[in-house]
Amino acid sequence: MTTAQPARPVTSFCRRPFVSRLVPLLLPLAFAAALPSAQCEPQQTPDMHRFGARGDGQTDDTAAIRRAVGDSNGLVRFPRGRFRISETIEIRLAETGPISLSGDAGTATVVMTGPGPAFRFLGSHQGTSGPDTVRDEVWRQQRMPQVENLEIVGEHPEADGLEFLGTLQPGVRGVLIRRVRHAIVLRQRNRNFILDASHLYDCSGSGLLLDRVDLHQAIVQGSHISFCRQGGIRIVGSAIRNLQITGNDIEYNYDQQAEQSADIWIDSREGSVREGTIASNTIQAVPTPGGSNIRWIGTPGTPDKVGLWSITGNHISNQTANIHITDGRGFTITGNSFIRGIDRNILLEDCRNVVLSANSIDNNPDYGESAGNGISIRRSRGVIVSAVQIEAAGPAEGRHGTIEIHDSNAVTLTGCQLFEPAPDGIHVARSRNVQIEQCLIQQDATPPRMAAAIRVAPDSRGVVIRNNLTSPGTDGDILASPETSHCEGNRSLQ
Repeated sequence: MTTAQPARPVTSFCRRPFVSRLVPLLLPLAFAAALPSAQCEPQQTPDMHRFGARGDGQTDDTAAIRRAVGDSNGLVRFPRGRFRISETIEIRLAETGPISLSGDAGTATVVMTGPGPAFRFLGSHQGTSGPDTVRDEVWRQQRMPQVENLEIVGEHPEADGLEFLGTLQPGVRGVLIRRVRHAIVLRQRNRNFILDASHLYDCSGSGLLLDRVDLHQAIVQGSHISFCRQGGIRIVGSAIRNLQITGNDIEYNYDQQAEQSADIWIDSREGSVREGTIASNTIQAVPTPGGSNIRWIGTPGTPDKVGLWSITGNHISNQTANIHITDGRGFTITGNSFIRGIDRNILLEDCRNVVLSANSIDNNPDYGESAGNGISIRRSRGVIVSAVQIEAAGPAEGRHGTIEIHDSNAVTLTGCQLFEPAPDGIHVARSRNVQIEQCLIQQDATPPRMAAAIRVAPDSRGVVIRNNLTSPGTDGDILASPETSHCEGNRSLQ
């Protein structure tokens, strides 16, 4: 007879005690709770208040901001408020390491109440932009200092905004700097600078000042640079290569009390500024004595120090001269629209190898009183002017023609249209080897104001005037003697 076996106890999960059933579920949670909090929640970046800054617009927060620069582990964060400082905050990159000054979406303001820059970045980079010239400690400690989303306001006549010396890849983005002397200054040696989407506004000095700086690879883009009395962008005594100025609004940078003004002002008499682009900008001002929208000043007698620039696709207007270049070499000025060059739209003096092509120079009646408009080429060699259209119609004191070629050699004018020129359409004096071909020079004004369509002075030689259409002036249409000029195929307009 078989003996019955006792029933085995049920050990399935559903028959276990309640606590024992929860243990496998609670263990992961208990383990996570035992971990340091830094692994569970992202740390919040400390802002100025942690370091004692008040940001109330009254307290001097200089010392607190210095503490933040030294102790913030790289990101110096300004929350909403007005942070007053009375001295320059120097940021020594070899000590701080990579660093960024960041405002909360533009809501923070730093008010500089003393002289000098609000923030000065000091690096020690002495190489070029080539990676093999950058020391390892510069890559680790100093690369790419940044300022972003911050307003800086001056309350001292010698207050500046930002200054960079010896830096590698500095960047300024989304800032507003106003009511200072100079908004941004680069000095000594810097490499790979970028200014982007910023506002440099209402400065007693310059918006961006490149002051005796050795600088390669710089980009200024998408910014407003306006109402800076000593120049929107100004370069003095510097060695610069590869500067791109593109997509900006650069306006009303002038001083009625100064001898000269310019929106973009490049003075290389004690340096060299080459290899650059000015493209897709709006550049305009108010006519001032000695004023230019764009001015280059090279080394007298040595045109090699400034040039290799392209000026393309800009609107340039409303100054005594729109573009004024002295002692420059290798410029291409194409596809721009000009209005209201009160004296000259383009003035070339002592230049070499310049191409002016496909530019519109107008006197749109919606803009009020007509300006003189015109091009002057003086003491220059190797200039081509092609497919340029000029509507003159306004007086210009002391000039001889809408296009003037004086004391120059190897100049070609081809395919241009001149409307309502004065006093002459094209005036050539003391020049040689000049070609004027396939141009249309037309006046419709009553009574006529043009003296001659083309005039060649007796002191010129080797001038070819071919296949042009011209209106007669009060002195005639083409005035050139066989001793100075060869004329063929020209016709009078019907």
